[in-house]
Amino acid sequence: MERNGDCVDALRHDTTDAGKVGASGGEPVQVDAKPQNHGFRYSLNYPKIGYCVIINNKNFDRKTGMNQRNGTDVDAGSVMNVFRKLGYVTKVYNDQTVAQIVQLLTAAAHDDHSRCASFVCVMLSHGDEGVFFGTDGAIELKTLTSLFRGNCCPSLVGKPKLFFIQACRGTELDPGVEADHPDSPDGPVRIPVEADFLYAYSTVPGYYSWRNTMTGSWFIQSLCEMLGNYGKDLELLQIMTRVNHKVALDFESTSNQPGFDAKKQCPCFISMLTKEMYFSA
Repeated sequence: MERNGDCVDALRHDTTDAGKVGASGGEPVQVDAKPQNHGFRYSLNYPKIGYCVIINNKNFDRKTGMNQRNGTDVDAGSVMNVFRKLGYVTKVYNDQTVAQIVQLLTAAAHDDHSRCASFVCVMLSHGDEGVFFGTDGAIELKTLTSLFRGNCCPSLVGKPKLFFIQACRGTELDPGVEADHPDSPDGPVRIPVEADFLYAYSTVPGYYSWRNTMTGSWFIQSLCEMLGNYGKDLELLQIMTRVNHKVALDFESTSNQPGFDAKKQCPCFISMLTKEMYFSA
């Protein structure tokens, strides 16, 4: 059992609290681009803004050797509330095995999203680099997110697909560093199957991700606060930059476990979005 305090969403850890382009060697060549008649903002002109699926894994099979994730229910509740306020139809799935996660996300990808402007998935569990844990083992994140690629989920083509992932991505710890801090109307178009995704991770590759057993994870706390404060006004990447800022500056671990006290964390987001994402018109 975890003691109250900060802990990490690790694979295993039983003791922590915590115009022209120059062609090489030749003449410059012209690069033709299609006229940019379309806007740079995702349309919200749909009956629904979308669905939000929340996977909340707290308890794990003993054979996995993974701790109970105390505090994750606070995260799940906060996520559900903030996305509901933004207009999403939300549903929480607790303690899902790998097979159950695959089944529910496959079903979500096969749903008809033609009346929706976007899709959100929030994933809360243990993890390691490139993998996410069900209650009985691990699965590659790419296996899950690829279910929503353009060639697999046609009703979400050209629409934002947002994944927020609270999980460790390794076992490194960030000690921090001191620093000075001053106060188409043109009809159908072909797009890449990997377009219009955003992956927002609680931490950078290789590092632990911190979660407080009473108040929830640093990342989800900050994400929900910033979405609550700015979700109706700012573009998503602006909001995510503010999330990074808050986690990086406002949080530091407190732990009695040697080597785990006074540690820092910085979230990380990867965007393949092709337009600006706002949650309100």
